[in-house]
Amino acid sequence: MSLPFFYIEQIPVNQSSFILSEDTSKHIIQVLRMKQGEQLQLTNGKGEIITVEIISENKKAAEVNALSTSNIPPRTSNITIAISLIKNTNRFEWFLEKSTEIGISEIIPLICERTEKQHFRHDRMKNILISAMLQSQQAWLPVLHEPIKFKDIIKNSTHQKKYIAHCIEEEKKQLTNEAIKQSTIILIGPEGDFTKEEVEFAKQNNFIPVSLGDTRLRTETAAIVACVLLNQQ
Repeated sequence: MSLPFFYIEQIPVNQSSFILSEDTSKHIIQVLRMKQGEQLQLTNGKGEIITVEIISENKKAAEVNALSTSNIPPRTSNITIAISLIKNTNRFEWFLEKSTEIGISEIIPLICERTEKQHFRHDRMKNILISAMLQSQQAWLPVLHEPIKFKDIIKNSTHQKKYIAHCIEEEKKQLTNEAIKQSTIILIGPEGDFTKEEVEFAKQNNFIPVSLGDTRLRTETAAIVACVLLNQQ
């Protein structure tokens, strides 16, 4: 059976023992009822995993002793999903959870011309990513940005491959069977889709229009389809 898995933002350097945060201590000692001598794993979300042993059962400040450290290399594919904010926060949070489980590198909330909701609780959203990372036993936490305006991401993207998925009738590539060996970004629009002007502006800046299939998808569904298609290459 795998050891319980927790997130720690900064793993102490050159310390054989250290104190865990109050929230983590409470979960370990009070919720899971773990005892002195039991082991667990910690990750900083940057590829490092440390196995520790509980040496103090303080539910507000549990102390652990480091036993071993390992480093998980990042994925060979570096995939960024830039997705419009949507009215239904629950659906956006569902996307964050599932895209983290799939293994996306970076998430950029977009503000487009037709984006209706622009409020974004970064701390809450990051906690959703952390929970999904731990649940799926991963050691890399996706980078979550503050919301960015559509034109700014178009002008400032340095990715080697750039895609925009939209529903406007025009010639588009199918995203399937794309060999993803480079840093890649794909843009996913709001409920009303990108405007024609946004699509044209993206194309003028070397974004390739792509199709995600024959059906019209919700924003969060389209983003997950893109995650899966890009991540399986």
